[in-house]
Amino acid sequence: MKKLLASAAGVVAFTVACTIDVADFTGKTCETASDCPDTHTCVAVRQGQGRTCEVLGLPGIPDAGDVDAGPVPTYCDDVQPILAASCVSKCHGADTSDSAQTSFRLDYYAPADGGADGGGLPGAFAKASRIRVRTSVLQDMPPEVSVVPQPTAAQRAIIARWVEGGAPFCGDAGSDASDGGTADGGRGDGGADAGP
Repeated sequence: MKKLLASAAGVVAFTVACTIDVADFTGKTCETASDCPDTHTCVAVRQGQGRTCEVLGLPGIPDAGDVDAGPVPTYCDDVQPILAASCVSKCHGADTSDSAQTSFRLDYYAPADGGADGGGLPGAFAKASRIRVRTSVLQDMPPEVSVVPQPTAAQRAIIARWVEGGAPFCGDAGSDASDGGTADGGRGDGGADAGP
């Protein structure tokens, strides 16, 4: 009987130990990656709100990029052209006719004028973590049935490195997005020369 009770107690202890959840650290304030558990990374997800612990990958799925693979990519120079080619046209830009998800835009870094531009929808900076997971980890964006070009493995790695490096805007991480974060300087003509 003692063996049966000891065996049952062992099963209960094992079951309980396997079902204990780790506290959710998502959104907790951090300074460096060491402030977050191994499943999270310390990133600047929301402009002006400091850095927080965020889940940027799924357990068991290899990472698409390495932060030490060179200079941190920037939105203007590296990421915006990828998003423009693969995400913006008819889905995550001014025209969302081919998208079921219209709650954000990827044709700008952050809304101009504190959110008035684009109906106040969040831009690429606010959605950086989501962009990385969908393009570099899950690799389900853009959908395979889409007519837009799929990002290459190298482009997906650039997006991952951009997010892991703090999702900087232009030139350096200290640049601000006072023009709304559009690569064309915030002009409504998309950067086209208006003529003389």
